[in-house]
Amino acid sequence: MSISRQNLSVVIVSFFSEEVIHNCIQSIPEDVNILVVDNSGNKEFKENIEKQYKNTKCLLSPNNLGMGSGNNLGLKNVNTDYAFILNPDVVLEKNSIDQLIEASKKIESFGIIAPVINSKENLNYKLFDKRNINHDEKPFKVKSVDGFAMLLNLKKLSQLNSFKNLNFFDENIFLFLENDDLCKRLIDSNQYIYVVPKSKVNHLGASGVNKKFSYQIELSRNWHWIWSKFYFNKKHRGYLIALLEGLPTFFSSIIKFLLYSVIKNKKKKEIYLYRALGYYNAAIGKKSYYRPKIEN
Repeated sequence: MSISRQNLSVVIVSFFSEEVIHNCIQSIPEDVNILVVDNSGNKEFKENIEKQYKNTKCLLSPNNLGMGSGNNLGLKNVNTDYAFILNPDVVLEKNSIDQLIEASKKIESFGIIAPVINSKENLNYKLFDKRNINHDEKPFKVKSVDGFAMLLNLKKLSQLNSFKNLNFFDENIFLFLENDDLCKRLIDSNQYIYVVPKSKVNHLGASGVNKKFSYQIELSRNWHWIWSKFYFNKKHRGYLIALLEGLPTFFSSIIKFLLYSVIKNKKKKEIYLYRALGYYNAAIGKKSYYRPKIEN
């Protein structure tokens, strides 16, 4: 079965994303249902977003679930066969969804299809090898896609053993690499991931959170980036490889922490401390417990 607008839901996980999410929602066709999972628990945000957009519902999470668990919560609350995962700082270009729908009619089987980022410098996918892709704008298979814009075939995924519990994303991962983990489990299950060059999106990246919280979010990003890299490598390649591959970053972070302590650069000092702590906590088997210290 190919995708249709009636059989597709958009899931957006937000966290103090008021400055960018409106552009995202406005770029989505009005006849496509949208579910926003808000990790900040902001009741006023929920009321405003549902009042302003008739095709949008907002689900307040009980606490800050992160990206993986937040998306899982959203996916459990949609009743369509397909779900388009979007970050709130993504803006679809015109006909982006229609191009994905059209491509799905020509692809024999897929677990994930994704648009491409509208950037000559960056790719939002990884290839199986470094061969040159024939850029004739036909969909092609890839190893993984970035999590800010990925369309899941929920019906297909729910039939696979590794997704039977309906936790599509690994909830041990709070932030970063939850998409890589999902893609790897999908590929390991002999399923296919495609990108569709005719479907394009724009992505703001780290600027998607309210600027008054940017420093606390930056600390959280550094902690979780290192923790998630260790966890991903341990899960898929073994503890020893995770330990060895992370050591250069750990020692570099310690050295830079000491350096910035001497020259009294508090922000830089804390950033590298949090990187080191992310590695240390992952290495001793601690969960990804750190949450940004934000007071609204």
